[in-house]
Amino acid sequence: MLTVYGIPNCGTVKKARQWLVDHEVDFAFHDFKKQGVPQDTLARWADAVGVETLVNRKGTTWRALPPDAQAACVSREGALAQLAATPSLIKRPVLDDGQAVTVGFDEAAYRTRLGR
Repeated sequence: MLTVYGIPNCGTVKKARQWLVDHEVDFAFHDFKKQGVPQDTLARWADAVGVETLVNRKGTTWRALPPDAQAACVSREGALAQLAATPSLIKRPVLDDGQAVTVGFDEAAYRTRLGR
């Protein structure tokens, strides 16, 4: 089963979810701000796409982080700790079906991945 991880009021997450509905893709939604993301899931995502892809350095959450927390994101372990503590730092949405992980919304990438 495909799971979409994100925040419901995020514009990019809304676009991705609507695209999935429009293309009749079944999915579950996981609000990682309310439900968090298990450490083993974060580690698996990091293995799949790298922490550089997972950490959203363009958002207001990143800009609000103190310099020492930003510096901690240089290492894999530090980035995973920050992502677990502050899920809003995760670039969104994250699509995960247990085998493949896609971060962000790109219609062409969704079409390729989901065969739509």
